[in-house]
Amino acid sequence: MFFDDRLATVLRQRATGEGSLRTQYRQLLDLLGKDRTHSRGNDQSLLAAAWPRMDALADAIPAAERARMIREPGWRFRSPDLAVHLADCEPEVAAAAISRADLTSDDWAALIPRLPVRARGFLRLRRDLPVDVEALLARLGVHDRGLPAPAPIPSREPAPTSAAPDSGDTVASPDTAIPLRPVPATPQPTPAPLLPRDRDDSGRTEISALVERIAQYRKARGNAPLDLEQSPRLPLGELPERPERMISSFGFAADTSGRIGWAVGEVAPMVVGIRLFAAQPAGTGSDSLARAFARRQPITGGAITLAGAPAIAGEWIVDAEPRFNDDGHFTGYVGRFRRAVGPAATPTGPEAREADRIRQLLHELRTPVTAVQGYAEVIQQQLFGPAPHEYRALAAAIAADAARILAGFEELDRLARLETGATRIEPGETDLAALVRRTAAQLDPVLGPQEAGFTLGFGQDVTLLIGLDPDDAEALVWRLLASLGAACADGERITVRLDPLIGPNGAAARLVCDLPAALAGEQNLFAATTRSAATSAINAGLFGTGFALRLARAEARAAGGSLRREDKEIVLTLPVLTDMCGVPSAAGA
Repeated sequence: MFFDDRLATVLRQRATGEGSLRTQYRQLLDLLGKDRTHSRGNDQSLLAAAWPRMDALADAIPAAERARMIREPGWRFRSPDLAVHLADCEPEVAAAAISRADLTSDDWAALIPRLPVRARGFLRLRRDLPVDVEALLARLGVHDRGLPAPAPIPSREPAPTSAAPDSGDTVASPDTAIPLRPVPATPQPTPAPLLPRDRDDSGRTEISALVERIAQYRKARGNAPLDLEQSPRLPLGELPERPERMISSFGFAADTSGRIGWAVGEVAPMVVGIRLFAAQPAGTGSDSLARAFARRQPITGGAITLAGAPAIAGEWIVDAEPRFNDDGHFTGYVGRFRRAVGPAATPTGPEAREADRIRQLLHELRTPVTAVQGYAEVIQQQLFGPAPHEYRALAAAIAADAARILAGFEELDRLARLETGATRIEPGETDLAALVRRTAAQLDPVLGPQEAGFTLGFGQDVTLLIGLDPDDAEALVWRLLASLGAACADGERITVRLDPLIGPNGAAARLVCDLPAALAGEQNLFAATTRSAATSAINAGLFGTGFALRLARAEARAAGGSLRREDKEIVLTLPVLTDMCGVPSAAGA
């Protein structure tokens, strides 16, 4: 199976009856519960639509039923996103999800700080967690839900002597003889009970001992930022130790009056209740927000100023979409806030102004295409009533064409941003050799029917770390190899070599690929109009192979490398992170 469309198939179904609601909820649990590394083929828009669908199904299914489905014997899930989503549900659902999550140590370490406090308590009930995860829970102050057994209070009564008591002083039993004190003839004053505040033999009260333990803990804890962020603090009135963290973006949902009623967990207390278009002086951007809200139109790039906590105060940009229920009634907006870029961070110059005009043009073109796609999906999914199958087929084709056009617009926008410096490639750490092997393995089954493919000139033991974010690196390598594979003729194979390179600018990784015959004859490779072969299932993009390679070149330059042509080969150079002495070369492999 080259393309996994199971999630799209489930989302296309309309669940009406009680049984179909439970079936679709169970299907979403299976699909969204898979490991992230096995679900990269899913479209991000499908994943974004799956979470609201799961919430809508959860409203119609009782919590006890959902908890029973999650606790089914033999079922576990490996997705941290599903775990944090279910942890915000009812207590029985959250407890079932925490008990069924099968995550790695790294996933637990990244997930636990995001979990609600109640869900962390459920996590403490598990006995199969890794040692480092249990240490993290202890560092966060998460303990078992039961109270610890009280320490025994030492008695100050003198120990009974070993002398034989009188016959009236003991009560004999078949097992033991317990010495008892004779009952006095006259009432004796009852001694006062021992209070926890009484001093022990060392002369310290329990309160002073607790204060001393807190001081020792803080002294041994250190001042590392991670410790300060994850360690619990007691409300003893001292100044906060953690620096204020600025929020860069957050998701929200607004009601029909424009008032924010939901936001992501850590931001919710600071923004819930704020109106999107509250009365502000003219020119602040609120007029456009109110106008779009009144017309039930999408909000794109709306400017708004938030006041309140330092973490959210300042200028923001709002992107939101209107929501409607099954009857077509308006229910509010859902979208995202992002920080406005300051004037100092905005590139200037003729190229920047030209790129800004291109982005504005793309925005104007994207709006009607999005509308066409939306109406086509309405017809295809029969949201407003039944439609003939012929119309539904035509609508599905129109929606697919609109999606391809929007994807082309995204590529144009990304190229304009990269060439003007408005967007940068995120730094990180990626094994380029493993990434090339994985990408070639994904493309070989598609090119196999035409007896084409890639021949790797380096072994399985080669490791070469580059300083790129894994997602950006994967997009770059996929764009390069897919463009070359789409231009392959029948029986044509492309040789790929990977070598470390030490040059005047430092160490780099050099990925060399043979050019297919269709591209080798082009004078300007980055302006080629070559399209995918008719028999190829790989699409180089809406604007052809030349544009795809130009975009890959812009991504390589933004990452500090290059993409250039050398005779019959194309060479990708990227900065590395590893020590060149410890990297095996392709020749040695």
